Amino acid sequence: MSSIYDQDLPRTEANYRPMSPLSFIERSARVYPDRLAIIHGSGDTAIRRTWSETYRRCRQLASALVASGVGKGDTVAVLLPNTPPMVEAHFGVPMTGAVLNTINTRLDAQTVAFILDHGEATTLIVDGEFASLARRALELRQSTRPIQVIDAVDPLLEGNEERAGTVEYEAFLANGDPEFAWELPADEWDAIALNYTSGTTGNPKGVVYHHRGAALAAISNILEWDMPKHAVYLWTLPMFHCNGWCFPWAVAARAGVNVCLRRVEPKAIFDAIREHGVDHYCGAPIVHSMLVNAPASLKEGVPAGVKAMVAGAAPPASMIEGMERMGFDLLHVYGLTETYGPATVCPKHEHWQDLDIGERARLNARQGVAYHLQEGACVMDPSTMEVVPRNGETMGEIMFRGNIVMKGYLKNPKATQEALAGGWFHSGDLAVADPDGYLKIKDRSKDIIISGGENISSLEVEDALYRHPAVLAAAVVAKPDARWGETPCAFIELKEGAEVTAEDIMNHCRQHMAGYKVPRHVVFCELPKTSTGKIQKFELRKKAEALDTVA
Repeated sequence: MSSIYDQDLPRTEANYRPMSPLSFIERSARVYPDRLAIIHGSGDTAIRRTWSETYRRCRQLASALVASGVGKGDTVAVLLPNTPPMVEAHFGVPMTGAVLNTINTRLDAQTVAFILDHGEATTLIVDGEFASLARRALELRQSTRPIQVIDAVDPLLEGNEERAGTVEYEAFLANGDPEFAWELPADEWDAIALNYTSGTTGNPKGVVYHHRGAALAAISNILEWDMPKHAVYLWTLPMFHCNGWCFPWAVAARAGVNVCLRRVEPKAIFDAIREHGVDHYCGAPIVHSMLVNAPASLKEGVPAGVKAMVAGAAPPASMIEGMERMGFDLLHVYGLTETYGPATVCPKHEHWQDLDIGERARLNARQGVAYHLQEGACVMDPSTMEVVPRNGETMGEIMFRGNIVMKGYLKNPKATQEALAGGWFHSGDLAVADPDGYLKIKDRSKDIIISGGENISSLEVEDALYRHPAVLAAAVVAKPDARWGETPCAFIELKEGAEVTAEDIMNHCRQHMAGYKVPRHVVFCELPKTSTGKIQKFELRKKAEALDTVA
């Protein structure tokens, strides 16, 4: 039944506009045109651009893409590191109404080929470092659909002669109009980005983001971190991963500085912090561990107060203690590709500082509570869809609801329906809820291994292992690792009479998958099984945890 508040109060262009992170860059360019937006490199050779310059280049990119035939609903894929073209793609591509597909540069050529075909990419922008990967992937494609290939040539990259296409990025931009009159999406539900996640099957699934979710995830990042105006953000987190957890858009909203970083190395990170005044950065546990364990000489002159965000495996006590010694402020978040990256946060309380390091580590290792603009994140019984008691003991599945949840999986209605069943997104992560409402993961129902912030499907690795002629049975579980958080550990039962070494197995896997997915530990044994022949992975997890740590 309508009320007086529904009468003669229409939604018009004056009082409603679709929400999109594209608005953020327009405002920053207008209000802070001369503020620094991008730094790439160091010293006199560094590339530096203001927000007005960056905005003009994004509009040029959009204009040039439209002139080349790119339009609403098309897919523009990129194989780029954390360099200026990657920042520009996050605005220039959606300004055309097209969808940005940032491809993981660590993938093998076969997987990249699948992504290009499945996402129906019409354009591919490639950095010289990944030109050979792109060429191989293009050769392996099954589709005959033509793809426009643009080479992003980085003048700071040594040996940048590699090419995959016929036109260079700067020349392509020169054809565009820096005053291009882009428009907000007609509907904030329109897709803005496509991100592939391996999930639990061999072929990755395409996760679709919408403009509203991207904007709200970016704003939530700002709120959770109290991210100040003109923050100086260092790109240690790959922008190909969940669109850099939506931080390209968050930095634009704050008119901050994008400090680009091609390779994540301790010296480069500490140098950037000192030279550019970096005050924020994100990364998987391995990034923070590298900094903690770096030589003291590299840390000289590094100021205290740098804010670091960590996701993936829970931060161990040694990392928390090491970050505190450096004067860094570590914040733990949790999320998935399907939730635009982080969607819960573990806010610290003042009284925690009075606790010993072990208890602080336990509290900080939890996945926490829902982001400000995520409607709900809780532990539920998947069979009854009821919230479990907050007793720290009752197990359930972490589920999300709200605007910071994907539209669904591209061209996969069955998986979408299953993931969003009952009006909640099912994460697949098993957890408990503590009395204070903070969530804590206990296990992963889908056997996903998180190594260095990247998801690895145990089933995909097992599939590769079974291709080896000497393997009778195989099972892969996560082994705790001080550097990577977790690494794949393979338990293999050999065929009778077969002789093979662990190195043989690793070399075999390298031929079938990206390097980071290859097991770092191989154990030959008779696999524990139930009476029905099912491999008992919980027993293997115990064995993996008991193994001596190997570099």
